[in-house]
Amino acid sequence: MGTSTNTKARGRGAVSGAVSTRFGLASREADGDWRDHVEALDGPPIALRTTVTEERPRTILSFNQSPDIAFDRSVNAYRGCEHGCVYCFARPTHAYHDLSPGLDFETQLFAKPNAAQLLRETLSKPKYVPRPIAMGTNTDPYQPIERDYRITRELLEVCLEARHPVTITTKSDRVLRDLDLIAEMARERLVAVAISVTTLDARLSQKLEPRCPAPVKRLAALGKLAEAGVPTHCSIAPIIPAITDEYLEAIVARAAALGVASVGWIPLRLPHEVAPLFREWLDVHFPERAGKVMSIVRSIRDGKDNDPEFFSRLSPQGVWADLLRARFRVASRKAGLRRHRFELDSTRFRPPEVGGQMRLF
Repeated sequence: MGTSTNTKARGRGAVSGAVSTRFGLASREADGDWRDHVEALDGPPIALRTTVTEERPRTILSFNQSPDIAFDRSVNAYRGCEHGCVYCFARPTHAYHDLSPGLDFETQLFAKPNAAQLLRETLSKPKYVPRPIAMGTNTDPYQPIERDYRITRELLEVCLEARHPVTITTKSDRVLRDLDLIAEMARERLVAVAISVTTLDARLSQKLEPRCPAPVKRLAALGKLAEAGVPTHCSIAPIIPAITDEYLEAIVARAAALGVASVGWIPLRLPHEVAPLFREWLDVHFPERAGKVMSIVRSIRDGKDNDPEFFSRLSPQGVWADLLRARFRVASRKAGLRRHRFELDSTRFRPPEVGGQMRLF
C-alpha cells in the first residue's frame, strides 16, 4: 500500500487514505514541509465528506463457488461502506477502481438505483433456479445512505413478491425500518437476519466502527426481530484478540436473554490492504498492545497476517483459537444455546412480473 497523505480523520475508521499498489498504481508521499506549506496557505484540512456516485450495472447477482461459505449467490446494493469498520474484509474491493481501501472506501460510495429492476429481470429468466440470496456479504445493506436510497427495501419487495429466500447480514438497527417486510417474509420462511456485535463498549465501538449504531442499539434490534418471529442470528464478528475477545461471554449471554436462537463467532481476517490499515489503526489507538495483538493474529494464521485458503481462513488454528472455541462452547452452554440452522423455503418461488406483464401461471 502506498504511503499515506492523511492524518486521523475524525469520525472515520481508517487512519489513512493510502492508495493500493497491488494493481501498479503509483504511491504518493506527502513531505512534512509540503503539508506545513499547504496548511499555511489553505488552513487545516477540512472534514471528509461522504459522496455517493450512482452507477447502473448490467447485472446484480454475484455467484460464487466457495466451498466454505453457506451461500452461492449474493446481491450488494452499494459499493463502499460509510460505517467505516477498520477491520472490514471488503475494503480491498475499492482498489479495483483505483480508490483507496482506506478512507476512500468509507467516503466515496456507489449506489445502484436499478438494482431491484435488475434482480426482477434475473429472477424472471426461464432457467433461473432459486436458492437463498445473501445480502450484506460485501458492504452493509443498511448503511446510512439506505435511508435515502431505500435500495435494500426495493430488493426485499421483489423477493417477497417472488417468494424468494434471502439472508441479511448487517451491523445496523436500521434493519428495523423494514420490519414490516421482513416479518411477512419470516412467516413464509423466506428470510433470516444476522446482526454483528463486536463489543459492548460504546467507546471502543466508535474507534473500531465509527459510523455504526452503538452496540446497545444492535442488541435491541436483535431482540425486536426475535420478538417479531424473525429467524435471528447474533454474529460476534470479528473477534479481535486482546481488543474485543473479553466481551465474548457477555455478548452470548445478552443475545440469549433477548431470545436470539443462534449465535456464532468469526475471527479477525486481514486480507490484502486491510492488514496495513489495521496496523495503522493499532498504532494510533492501542500502541501499547499493538505488538501483542498482531502476534496473536499471526499465531492463529500459521505465522501470517492472513490466511486466504478455503476452510482454514474461517477456522483459525493454534492455542488462542482453541481457547476461543472453548470459551464460546462454555458460554453457549450456560446460556442454553445450541447449534441452530435456519432452513429457508425455495419451493414456492414464482418468477416476478417484468414490465407490467402478468404471469401466465
